[in-house]
Amino acid sequence: MDMAWSRYGRHGARLGAAGILTLAALAGTGVAYADTATPQAPPAGCSGTSPITCHYAVSPGNYDVTVSIGGASAGQTEMWVEARRLMLPATRTAPGAVTTYSFTINVRQPEGQPTGQGGTGNPGLDIRFRGSSPQVSAVSVKPATRPLVAYLAGDSTTCDQLIAPYTGWGQMITTAVGPGAAIANYGDSGESSGSFLRNSALFPALLSKVKANDPVFIQFGHNDKQTSASTYRSNLTSMITQVRAKGGDPVLVTPPVRRRFNGNRLTPTALHVNGVGVDLPAQMRSVGAAQKVPVIDLTTKSKTLVESLGPSASAQLFLRSSVDGVTDNTHFSQYGATQFGGLVLQSIREQRLPLAEYLR
Repeated sequence: MDMAWSRYGRHGARLGAAGILTLAALAGTGVAYADTATPQAPPAGCSGTSPITCHYAVSPGNYDVTVSIGGASAGQTEMWVEARRLMLPATRTAPGAVTTYSFTINVRQPEGQPTGQGGTGNPGLDIRFRGSSPQVSAVSVKPATRPLVAYLAGDSTTCDQLIAPYTGWGQMITTAVGPGAAIANYGDSGESSGSFLRNSALFPALLSKVKANDPVFIQFGHNDKQTSASTYRSNLTSMITQVRAKGGDPVLVTPPVRRRFNGNRLTPTALHVNGVGVDLPAQMRSVGAAQKVPVIDLTTKSKTLVESLGPSASAQLFLRSSVDGVTDNTHFSQYGATQFGGLVLQSIREQRLPLAEYLR
């Protein structure tokens, strides 16, 4: 049994008897257990049938949310919160069966990108239950007590994209994070290491909330197209130093590749050798070594993935006109964001980073 599940072992017997543990582990959900009680009336604050939308007028902060999925009829339910953050992948329930899941959710305003790109969303907490036949019996929301908060500092490939089909990997890793930990995504489209560091809505706002032992994942490169090696290193080092001064744990993440091929191999541009000849991932790895900071080499991992699929099949990871209405070889489809986010999660587990104990 992995660490996240063992921390909530009191549910284990109930899960095993009902066969729910396997489902929850595969789906990447919160703590789950079978509930044989008769499904209750639709939760207060919720309306509609497909989707079911719920709104709670809470202040920005972190909240423990418990939902009971299922009802009198068979259901297939997905749970999304705030700016298209997926918490519960499509989950089936039999008629009369109810399964309860728990999450810790970060609420911000604006709820998507900190600079408001794509829209600011609604104040408070918004939850949407989608799927072919969503079934929800109960929702509970209460302030979280000192959760671990994992902060994301990055660009459009990381951020909470409010408008589909664009999807950042930070929106998809939330399915794997168990209760007691929350993802606070401060990624913002178009940001370089320097612009993110200087903008008061971005790094300074993130830094003001960091508490002891909170991990801060730092990914930049896509928009450092003309940044010199010395400036890039200085920007990263400044973020590391300031996070450490707050007692946080900085983690560097090299940028995911673009889909630009020369034959069956990605080009230097795809691998983030920028316009002034700086190999940005190499510089980030060097800063990590010098500062003794963990580095998630997403560039190398994503290169392996994209090149293994080849020029044609790798298109599904990005945006395609035939499917998404736009062709874009930098930004991810929902499927691609899930795959790239999975590479980040893989590294968190492999390196046993602070968030690892909360991952399913």
